[in-house]
Amino acid sequence: MIQVYITGGTFDKEYNYISGGLYFKSTHVPTMLERGRCTVDLDVKTLMMVDSLEMQDTDREIIAHNCLRCQYDKILITHGTDTIVKTAEFIANYGLQNKTIVLTGAMVPYAFGTSSDGFFNLGSALAFLQTLPPGVYVAMNGRYFPWNKVRKNTKTGYFEELP
Repeated sequence: MIQVYITGGTFDKEYNYISGGLYFKSTHVPTMLERGRCTVDLDVKTLMMVDSLEMQDTDREIIAHNCLRCQYDKILITHGTDTIVKTAEFIANYGLQNKTIVLTGAMVPYAFGTSSDGFFNLGSALAFLQTLPPGVYVAMNGRYFPWNKVRKNTKTGYFEELP
């Protein structure tokens, strides 16, 4: 069984056609899993719907605490890309043992249809989660990175390995 924790981020944002802004309504993850014909045994739980730029350490504490008390050893976390590495570091330093935790997100909201990378990132993260050894990872753009060897390149919009 894999635990999926939803925390918000661009992954789950909707577009307000009147104001032009983005907002949260509800998560798209169950629909994405169904559309992807996912047959992996999953437990999906929404912890929060927060833009990662607004995420505080108290939010990260909730995420890490849920990872700690989770009965499963494989955990997928959907998260905003702006501070996904910061949250991965927080979780890695939380003292979790023998768990594989993968954080993933999207640069473009799933609600934007085929231009979103969320669908691809979710599928990739699930695949990586099932094969990686225990540890904390970030999965984006078809790649996975150990939490301490990744950064978001804000000029290119891609995640890259640190030298």
